[in-house]
Amino acid sequence: MSDTTRLSLFEAARVVARRDFHAILFSRAFFFFLLGPLFPIIIGAMAGGIGGQVQRDANTRLVAVAMSEPDAQAMVEARARLAPQIGMALPELGIASSAERPEAILREKGRNYIAVVSGTPGEPQLTGPQDSIDFWRGPIALIAAEARTGTVASFPAVRENPVETSVAAQRTDRIRTAQAGQLLLFLLMMLLAGMVLSNLVEEKANKVIEVLAAAIPMDAVFLGKLVAMLGVSFVGIAVWAVAGGAIALLAGNALPQLPEPALGWPLFIAFGIVYFAMGYLLLGSLFLTIGGMAATVREVQTMSMPVTMAQLLVFFLAASAITSPGSPLEIGAAMFPLSSPFAMLARAAQSEALWPHMLALAWQALCVILFVRFGAMIFRRRVMKSGKGGRARKPRFGRARSA
Repeated sequence: MSDTTRLSLFEAARVVARRDFHAILFSRAFFFFLLGPLFPIIIGAMAGGIGGQVQRDANTRLVAVAMSEPDAQAMVEARARLAPQIGMALPELGIASSAERPEAILREKGRNYIAVVSGTPGEPQLTGPQDSIDFWRGPIALIAAEARTGTVASFPAVRENPVETSVAAQRTDRIRTAQAGQLLLFLLMMLLAGMVLSNLVEEKANKVIEVLAAAIPMDAVFLGKLVAMLGVSFVGIAVWAVAGGAIALLAGNALPQLPEPALGWPLFIAFGIVYFAMGYLLLGSLFLTIGGMAATVREVQTMSMPVTMAQLLVFFLAASAITSPGSPLEIGAAMFPLSSPFAMLARAAQSEALWPHMLALAWQALCVILFVRFGAMIFRRRVMKSGKGGRARKPRFGRARSA
């Protein structure tokens, strides 16, 4: 059979990708893999809701007023007059008996007082823990001064001139969105890229990789496997996104709202998907090379640890460059292949320019091709024993017979 009957590189990669995609997607292990991250999310949401409720119940703003009845009533009325102007900066006031000692009021069970104010409006005394005294000293003094005068203070009307945002506020908001995007991208890549590691180890054990290498180019095997794992990853992300959307609908306004990025949400999400694909292919090609060189799963785990630690350093590099767009650090993070997806996603949240993304995507695509070819070459030379190490040598007895 001549070489012209062999499949082209992309056709062979498509065949391998379709084979791996179907094999992984319809396996029981992948079903449990999908359910794995959902349990921590559900448990975390429940724990956050319970913890928030406990925190709200534990925190109190109630201060007892242990004064004579006229003075206590004057303090309550003064607080009511100041509340429309000052609002939540004032404590809630509850009237307690002036015959009781402040210490006894604080120790008595069933009363949820954080502090006790006694004495008179002219000479108030605040009893409680030191941090509560430091926090409520000013508001209590303001209420006491208002109660002592007994007159309604005249507050000037404040003219409002609202604006949508400011440069400083916009920059701070976009940095928050950039950080959230980088963190989500990093978590997804770390969670999903690990599936590539054990892929070649299993096929090396049952000799499948040797059949594939004899039939199609090794570059096509690597590229097909990466595309298949990327497709499986998108299926997993889609399932988790649906589950996350359901949780967000149930939570309503309880979840924090991220500010809108510079490019708008549609373009930002689109770039997030593309940069995830590029980052996954870049990291996956390294993991695939490591998995191809390892003989056992234990070797895979040992060899992948330095790559994982390096990826953490790469993420920290991109995260540290968020606050300085256009700096040498940020440009270097955008040019380094492994940190480029993180840095460029942060730029999409902070800058409205599109042309840097076109350059970055072209550069990342080139690096993917180089990484795949390099990984395939290493696999051929180190594992498949091609080249000089794989040439057949003539037996020695043949020389003697010819002589």
